[in-house]
Amino acid sequence: MHNLLSNFRVDVNPSLYLKDPESSSLGQNIIKSSIDLIDLHGIEEFNFKKLAKEIGSTESSIYRYFENKQRLLLYLSSLYWGIMEFQLVMETNSMKAGMQRLMKAVEVLFSTPKLNYSSFKLDGAKLRHIINSEFVKAYHNKHVDEQNKAGYFSIYKRLVLRISELINDVNASYSYSNSLSSMIIEGSLNQYFLSEHFHSLTDCHSEDNLYLFYEDLLTKTLKQ
Repeated sequence: MHNLLSNFRVDVNPSLYLKDPESSSLGQNIIKSSIDLIDLHGIEEFNFKKLAKEIGSTESSIYRYFENKQRLLLYLSSLYWGIMEFQLVMETNSMKAGMQRLMKAVEVLFSTPKLNYSSFKLDGAKLRHIINSEFVKAYHNKHVDEQNKAGYFSIYKRLVLRISELINDVNASYSYSNSLSSMIIEGSLNQYFLSEHFHSLTDCHSEDNLYLFYEDLLTKTLKQ
């Protein structure tokens, strides 16, 4: 098991970067420091000039890895969803198909990523906070169709289909498994965002509340 975890690598689409950031200490520092800065300032205020200053390097060195900050955000999103997918598979693989397995998957989605499932030494809580706040900006743009065609969201889409399969295991006759799966995953982000910024618009102000809300929703929705 230790060897499996130590060899794990998220299969981020290579079109998102010009040089693999995992291939050098500078690249790894770019990823770590970009997470720190985006978490602190948000993607709008983040730029490569600030990142270069943070890591004690030059903007041109960062541009050798990423074409722009949008590609960097897409990379971070793929990294996050890849870690969560691996974590979900590891923690549900030995479980019997059914509601308990589905709810374990939901529990994983609502948790902070375990970055021992990654070759990067990153702050999982900060990465989670970035995805909660910024992931919607990664695909709400005019280029989303061509980016989708290029496979930039393949890991995210694969995770949606994994959850959809778990839903079908609970109730094979349920007609909206993909829609429900998307809602679960988007909800894992949106409810946290609402709790942080629009407190009165959600009843879920903790991971436990969120789990119980989805347990109630899924049990009633998938009841045969």
